[in-house]
Amino acid sequence: MNLGMGEIGLLIVLALVLFGAKRLPEVGRAAGEAIREFKSAMNVDSRRGGSGERANSADQTNPVNQAKDAGDDHPEG
Repeated sequence: MNLGMGEIGLLIVLALVLFGAKRLPEVGRAAGEAIREFKSAMNVDSRRGGSGERANSADQTNPVNQAKDAGDDHPEG
């Protein structure tokens, strides 16, 4: 998808008409934060193995989860 100068200019004019000159920086800032948050979440997910497999295997090595799986979720007192 290649955008030329005409298309970029049209998008800028359209954004100015829709949001106004005063709100445009606020909208751009919010969009930038949303993109950064999305990329950050994608990076965290890719470090985990993409499908959450690593998180599940970590839960299996957790002693609390092992006790629950064994049926020992009520401590003796």
